[in-house]
Amino acid sequence: MKKLLLIISFLFLRVFSNAQELRTDISVHDPVMTRQDSIYYIFCTGNGIAMWSSKDRIHWKVEKPVFATAPQWAVDAIPGFKGHIWAPDISFYNGLYYLFYSVSAFGKNTSAIGVATNTTLHTDDPAYHWVDHGKVIQSIPGKTNWNAIDPNLITDKDGTPYLVFGSFWDGLKLVKLTKDRLSVAEDLDKIPTIATRRKTLAENLPAVDGNPIDAGGNAIEAPFIFKHGKYFYLFASIDYCCKGPKSTYKMVIGRSKKLQGPYVDKDGIAMNKGGGSILLAGDEHWYGVGHNGVSTFDDVDYIIFHGYDAADRGISKLRVEKLDWVDDWPVVGK
Repeated sequence: MKKLLLIISFLFLRVFSNAQELRTDISVHDPVMTRQDSIYYIFCTGNGIAMWSSKDRIHWKVEKPVFATAPQWAVDAIPGFKGHIWAPDISFYNGLYYLFYSVSAFGKNTSAIGVATNTTLHTDDPAYHWVDHGKVIQSIPGKTNWNAIDPNLITDKDGTPYLVFGSFWDGLKLVKLTKDRLSVAEDLDKIPTIATRRKTLAENLPAVDGNPIDAGGNAIEAPFIFKHGKYFYLFASIDYCCKGPKSTYKMVIGRSKKLQGPYVDKDGIAMNKGGGSILLAGDEHWYGVGHNGVSTFDDVDYIIFHGYDAADRGISKLRVEKLDWVDDWPVVGK
C-alpha cells in the first residue's frame, strides 16, 4: 500500500510539474509563429532568441534559447552586445528552417541581421541543432541611412528570396538574397525604400523622445510581407513600442501585385510616400499593438503580434487573432 501511495504521489507531482510548465497570457516582444507536425513554435526577442512551444496556441512551454551564448560575430560587430537578440523571423526551405535575427545597439543603426538554420524545431529530437551562418547584412552609422533590424523573408512568384527589413532612418528596405538565402545578391547602395512616414524624400521628420537626430521621427518598422490571392501585402508598425502604458504602437497595411511594390494603401497612397492604412491600433484594453507576423494553419490565416496590456501595467503580451479578408484587404477578427 505504501509503495502504491508513493507511485501515485510521484505521478501526481509529475503531472503537476508538467502543468506548471505550461503558461497562458505569456509576455513576448516581436513574435513569429510556425508549426512543425502538431507543435506550434514561437520565436521572439530575448537573450539568445526566446522560444516557446504549444500544442494548442493557448498553453505555452518555454524552451531553451536558440543560442546559449552570444554569437561571436555579433559580439565583434556590435560594441557592447551581450546576447539580447531582436525580432527573429522563421521560415522553411529545402529541408531547413531559416531563423533570421537582428543584433543592434539601442537607438543607433549600428545593427546587423544574421541567420541560423536547423533541420528540426523539436527540441527533443537528437537532430535538433542550430547552425549559425553569421552576418547577412549590416548597417553602419554615417554610411547607411537605414537600420538592419526586423528581418522578414519573402519569396517572389518565381521563388527568388528577398529580405524586407528596417526601422526609422530611411524606412523599410527590400533586398534580394542569394538562392541559399545566406547572403545578399545586389548592390546595397541601390536597394529601394518600400515604406516610410515621409511624404517626400526631402522631408525630415523631427526626432522625439531622445531618438537620434538621423533616425528622426520616421517611426516605422517591423515589416512583414504576406502573399494572399493576387496581392502581396506589406504589414508594418508605426509610432512607438516598448513604453508600457505610454506605448503608441499600431499596425498599417498596403498592397501590391508585385513584390517589389509600390505598395499602396486603401486611399491609393504609396507607402514609400507616407501611405499606410491603419489595420489595428490601441484601445482601452491595449495601450499599443504591433510588430506582427502572419501564419496560415489549416487554411486559416492568423496574425501574431504583441500588445501592451492595459489590465496588467502595460506589460507586453502575446496576441494571436484570426485574419479575415474583406474586399482583398485584411481585417483582424473580432
